[in-house]
Amino acid sequence: MVEYADGLSGALLNDDADLAGEFEARLAESSTLAFRVAFSVLRHREDAEDVAQEAFAKAYRHFHQLRDRDRFRAWLVRMTWRLAIDRQRSNRRRVARESADADRSAAQPGDHDRVSELWHAIDALPEKLRAVVVLAGIEGHDLNEVARLLDLPVGTVKSRLFAARRRLKERLTCSTIDPIR
Repeated sequence: MVEYADGLSGALLNDDADLAGEFEARLAESSTLAFRVAFSVLRHREDAEDVAQEAFAKAYRHFHQLRDRDRFRAWLVRMTWRLAIDRQRSNRRRVARESADADRSAAQPGDHDRVSELWHAIDALPEKLRAVVVLAGIEGHDLNEVARLLDLPVGTVKSRLFAARRRLKERLTCSTIDPIR
């Protein structure tokens, strides 16, 4: 990831050395963040790397348009999140087309693993709730950081996190077969 970021900094911004330097510095401090955000959505290393690189390239092309450069991390997170969601949708459509062509007689194997169950429940959340859960609950950002990254008021983040947790609890409680858990 860092090698790719280093390669971006010198290629297109040669005409403005200060802008290139600023982009390089901000990208260096945020390079792993883009991958982690993409991976939290896609949960596939190669796809997450592709999305992170796509986000870096897009950020690079549009960096000169960013008015508040102190908001670079939030801007990169939102951009990466949207690209990862787009990739996930595309993958789902592709898988749906492939499975429609495949023999329908073979049943898909069921996975009763709790982790898998949790990720299925998270995937079922609306995007605005999923973003808050992933950033706060999985990535470990505090509420103020999540608010800053998503450009939302802290109160909105709190209410979305509460709603997401409630939905996850309902979904996971309904899907639990073993009452002893």
